[in-house]
Amino acid sequence: MAGLRKVMTEFNKAIQDIQDGATIIVGGFGLSGIPEKLILALREKGTKDLTIVSNNCGVDDWGLGLLLANKQIKKMVASYVGENKIFEKQFLSGELEVELVPQGTLAERIRAGGAGIPGFYTPTGVGTPIAEGKEHRIFNGKLHILEEGIVGDFAFVKAWKGDLLGNLVFRKTARNFNPLAATAGRITIAEVEQIVEPGALNPDEIHTPGVYVQRILEGTDYVKRIERRTVRTDLTHA
Repeated sequence: MAGLRKVMTEFNKAIQDIQDGATIIVGGFGLSGIPEKLILALREKGTKDLTIVSNNCGVDDWGLGLLLANKQIKKMVASYVGENKIFEKQFLSGELEVELVPQGTLAERIRAGGAGIPGFYTPTGVGTPIAEGKEHRIFNGKLHILEEGIVGDFAFVKAWKGDLLGNLVFRKTARNFNPLAATAGRITIAEVEQIVEPGALNPDEIHTPGVYVQRILEGTDYVKRIERRTVRTDLTHA
Protein backbone atom coordinates (compact mmCIF):
# COMPACT_ATOMS: atom_id res chain seq x y z
CA MET A 1 0.00 0.00 0.00
CA ALA A 2 1.43 3.38 -1.03
CA GLY A 3 0.37 5.01 2.21
CA LEU A 4 2.61 2.71 4.23
CA ARG A 5 5.62 4.62 2.94
CA LYS A 6 4.51 7.54 5.13
CA VAL A 7 5.02 5.57 8.34
CA MET A 8 8.37 5.97 10.03
CA THR A 9 9.59 4.53 13.31
CA GLU A 10 12.53 6.77 14.21
CA PHE A 11 12.09 10.48 14.89
CA ASN A 12 15.72 11.30 14.12
CA LYS A 13 15.32 9.85 10.62
CA ALA A 14 12.04 11.68 10.08
CA ILE A 15 13.81 15.04 10.45
CA GLN A 16 17.22 14.15 8.99
CA ASP A 17 16.73 16.21 5.81
CA ILE A 18 15.97 19.46 7.68
CA GLN A 19 18.90 21.73 6.92
CA ASP A 20 20.23 24.90 8.54
CA GLY A 21 18.11 27.92 7.64
CA ALA A 22 14.86 25.99 7.15
CA THR A 23 11.44 27.46 7.94
CA ILE A 24 9.28 25.20 10.10
CA ILE A 25 5.63 25.76 11.00
CA VAL A 26 4.91 24.15 14.37
CA GLY A 27 1.45 23.29 15.69
CA GLY A 28 0.29 23.68 19.27
CA PHE A 29 -1.03 26.38 21.56
CA GLY A 30 0.97 27.02 24.67
CA LEU A 31 2.11 23.50 25.52
CA SER A 32 -1.15 21.89 24.34
CA GLY A 33 -0.74 19.73 21.28
CA ILE A 34 2.92 20.48 20.66
CA PRO A 35 4.94 17.95 18.59
CA GLU A 36 7.33 17.36 21.46
CA LYS A 37 9.11 14.28 20.08
CA LEU A 38 9.90 16.03 16.80
CA ILE A 39 11.18 19.06 18.71
CA LEU A 40 13.42 16.84 20.84
CA ALA A 41 14.76 15.11 17.72
CA LEU A 42 15.51 18.46 16.11
CA ARG A 43 17.33 19.62 19.22
CA GLU A 44 19.41 16.46 19.12
CA LYS A 45 20.21 17.02 15.44
CA GLY A 46 21.38 20.55 16.19
CA THR A 47 20.06 22.21 13.02
CA LYS A 48 20.59 25.98 13.31
CA ASP A 49 19.47 29.33 11.90
CA LEU A 50 15.86 28.15 11.86
CA THR A 51 12.82 30.30 11.26
CA ILE A 52 10.03 28.95 13.45
CA VAL A 53 6.40 29.90 12.89
CA SER A 54 4.23 29.03 15.87
CA ASN A 55 1.65 30.53 18.20
CA ASN A 56 4.31 30.75 20.92
CA CYS A 57 7.80 29.56 21.77
CA GLY A 58 7.12 27.17 24.62
CA VAL A 59 8.69 27.66 28.03
CA ASP A 60 12.31 27.75 29.13
CA ASP A 61 12.66 23.99 29.59
CA TRP A 62 10.07 22.49 27.25
CA GLY A 63 8.66 22.69 23.76
CA LEU A 64 10.26 25.16 21.37
CA GLY A 65 12.02 26.70 24.35
CA LEU A 66 14.48 23.80 24.10
CA LEU A 67 15.53 24.94 20.62
CA LEU A 68 15.93 28.49 21.90
CA ALA A 69 18.11 27.33 24.77
CA ASN A 70 20.24 25.43 22.25
CA LYS A 71 20.46 28.60 20.10
CA GLN A 72 18.99 26.90 17.04
CA ILE A 73 16.33 29.52 16.25
CA LYS A 74 17.32 32.61 14.26
CA LYS A 75 13.84 34.07 13.77
CA MET A 76 10.56 33.53 15.58
CA VAL A 77 7.18 34.38 14.03
CA ALA A 78 4.66 34.19 16.86
CA SER A 79 1.71 35.76 18.66
CA TYR A 80 2.65 35.28 22.32
CA VAL A 81 6.04 34.96 23.97
CA GLY A 82 5.39 35.83 27.60
CA GLU A 83 6.28 32.51 29.23
CA ASN A 84 9.88 32.30 28.10
CA LYS A 85 12.74 34.16 29.81
CA ILE A 86 15.31 32.77 27.36
CA PHE A 87 13.25 34.27 24.54
CA GLU A 88 13.34 37.68 26.24
CA LYS A 89 17.07 37.50 26.87
CA GLN A 90 17.94 36.51 23.29
CA PHE A 91 15.64 39.15 21.80
CA LEU A 92 17.04 41.96 23.95
CA SER A 93 20.60 40.91 23.16
CA GLY A 94 19.91 40.91 19.42
CA GLU A 95 20.49 37.18 19.01
CA LEU A 96 16.88 36.48 18.04
CA GLU A 97 14.81 38.16 15.35
CA VAL A 98 11.12 38.37 16.27
CA GLU A 99 8.06 39.01 14.14
CA LEU A 100 5.03 39.46 16.36
CA VAL A 101 1.76 38.72 14.56
CA PRO A 102 -1.78 39.10 15.96
CA GLN A 103 -3.09 35.64 16.71
CA GLY A 104 -6.00 35.72 14.26
CA THR A 105 -3.74 37.12 11.56
CA LEU A 106 -1.17 34.39 12.19
CA ALA A 107 -3.84 31.71 11.90
CA GLU A 108 -5.08 33.20 8.64
CA ARG A 109 -1.57 33.61 7.24
CA ILE A 110 -0.91 29.92 7.82
CA ARG A 111 -4.33 28.94 6.45
CA ALA A 112 -3.77 31.10 3.38
CA GLY A 113 -0.37 29.56 2.78
CA GLY A 114 -1.86 26.09 2.95
CA ALA A 115 -4.63 27.08 0.55
CA GLY A 116 -2.24 28.58 -2.00
CA ILE A 117 -3.40 32.15 -1.32
CA PRO A 118 -0.44 34.56 -1.48
CA GLY A 119 -1.99 37.31 0.65
CA PHE A 120 -5.08 38.92 2.12
CA TYR A 121 -6.21 42.24 3.57
CA THR A 122 -7.15 42.73 7.22
CA PRO A 123 -7.96 45.75 9.40
CA THR A 124 -6.10 44.18 12.31
CA GLY A 125 -2.90 46.08 13.07
CA VAL A 126 -3.75 49.26 11.18
CA GLY A 127 -2.15 52.24 12.93
CA THR A 128 0.33 50.09 14.87
CA PRO A 129 3.96 49.08 14.24
CA ILE A 130 2.61 45.87 12.68
CA ALA A 131 1.40 47.90 9.71
CA GLU A 132 4.73 49.58 9.00
CA GLY A 133 5.99 48.92 5.49
CA LYS A 134 2.85 47.05 4.43
CA GLU A 135 0.48 47.94 1.63
CA HIS A 136 -2.68 49.76 2.78
CA ARG A 137 -6.02 49.70 1.01
CA ILE A 138 -9.53 50.87 1.80
CA PHE A 139 -12.46 48.44 1.65
CA ASN A 140 -15.97 49.69 2.42
CA GLY A 141 -14.55 52.86 3.87
CA LYS A 142 -12.21 51.03 6.26
CA LEU A 143 -8.42 50.88 6.05
CA HIS A 144 -6.81 47.46 5.72
CA ILE A 145 -3.24 46.17 5.48
CA LEU A 146 -1.89 43.41 3.26
CA GLU A 147 -0.63 40.31 5.03
CA GLU A 148 1.18 37.50 3.20
CA GLY A 149 0.43 33.79 3.49
CA ILE A 150 3.05 31.60 5.15
CA VAL A 151 4.41 28.36 3.70
CA GLY A 152 7.04 26.37 5.55
CA ASP A 153 9.74 24.08 4.25
CA PHE A 154 8.43 21.70 6.90
CA ALA A 155 5.52 21.52 9.31
CA PHE A 156 5.49 19.67 12.64
CA VAL A 157 2.10 18.63 14.05
CA LYS A 158 0.89 16.47 16.93
CA ALA A 159 -2.33 14.46 16.62
CA TRP A 160 -4.19 12.02 18.83
CA LYS A 161 -4.73 9.35 16.21
CA GLY A 162 -3.56 8.81 12.66
CA ASP A 163 -3.88 6.02 10.16
CA LEU A 164 -1.32 4.51 7.83
CA LEU A 165 -2.41 6.89 5.08
CA GLY A 166 -1.70 9.96 7.21
CA ASN A 167 -5.29 10.93 8.05
CA LEU A 168 -5.26 12.70 11.42
CA VAL A 169 -7.64 13.23 14.34
CA PHE A 170 -6.80 15.85 16.97
CA ARG A 171 -8.14 15.65 20.51
CA LYS A 172 -10.02 18.56 22.06
CA THR A 173 -7.90 21.71 22.65
CA ALA A 174 -4.86 20.06 21.06
CA ARG A 175 -6.58 20.68 17.74
CA ASN A 176 -5.67 24.43 17.92
CA PHE A 177 -3.08 25.44 15.26
CA ASN A 178 -2.25 21.87 14.26
CA PRO A 179 -4.70 21.42 11.33
CA LEU A 180 -3.62 24.77 9.88
CA ALA A 181 0.07 23.96 10.21
CA ALA A 182 -0.43 20.57 8.57
CA THR A 183 -1.64 22.18 5.33
CA ALA A 184 1.12 24.79 5.09
CA GLY A 185 4.28 22.70 5.11
CA ARG A 186 5.89 21.52 1.90
CA ILE A 187 6.73 18.44 3.95
CA THR A 188 4.43 17.81 6.90
CA ILE A 189 5.57 15.44 9.64
CA ALA A 190 2.93 14.24 12.08
CA GLU A 191 3.52 12.54 15.39
CA VAL A 192 0.55 10.73 16.89
CA GLU A 193 -0.28 8.84 20.04
CA GLN A 194 -1.76 5.95 18.10
CA ILE A 195 -1.49 4.70 14.50
CA VAL A 196 -4.43 2.66 13.24
CA GLU A 197 -5.29 0.82 10.06
CA PRO A 198 -6.97 2.61 7.14
CA GLY A 199 -10.73 2.59 7.67
CA ALA A 200 -10.47 2.57 11.47
CA LEU A 201 -11.09 6.32 11.64
CA ASN A 202 -14.60 7.63 11.09
CA PRO A 203 -14.33 9.74 7.91
CA ASP A 204 -16.60 12.39 9.48
CA GLU A 205 -14.17 12.79 12.39
CA ILE A 206 -10.95 13.25 10.39
CA HIS A 207 -9.59 16.77 10.86
CA THR A 208 -6.63 16.59 8.46
CA PRO A 209 -6.77 14.43 5.32
CA GLY A 210 -3.73 12.31 4.64
CA VAL A 211 -2.99 14.17 1.40
CA TYR A 212 -1.37 16.89 3.54
CA VAL A 213 0.86 14.52 5.51
CA GLN A 214 4.10 13.10 4.11
CA ARG A 215 5.48 11.37 7.23
CA ILE A 216 3.79 9.95 10.31
CA LEU A 217 5.24 8.47 13.50
CA GLU A 218 3.81 7.01 16.68
CA GLY A 219 5.15 8.39 19.94
CA THR A 220 4.90 7.17 23.52
CA ASP A 221 5.17 8.56 27.06
CA TYR A 222 3.78 11.99 26.26
CA VAL A 223 4.14 14.66 28.92
CA LYS A 224 0.92 16.58 29.66
CA ARG A 225 2.32 19.87 30.87
CA ILE A 226 0.84 23.33 31.28
CA GLU A 227 2.73 26.60 31.27
CA ARG A 228 1.68 27.80 34.69
CA ARG A 229 -0.49 26.16 37.30
CA THR A 230 -2.60 28.54 39.35
CA VAL A 231 -4.29 27.25 42.47
CA ARG A 232 -6.70 29.35 44.48
CA THR A 233 -5.46 29.84 48.05
CA ASP A 234 -8.31 31.94 49.42
CA LEU A 235 -11.29 29.62 49.88
CA THR A 236 -13.33 32.12 51.91
CA HIS A 237 -16.84 32.52 50.51
CA ALA A 238 -18.48 35.92 50.43
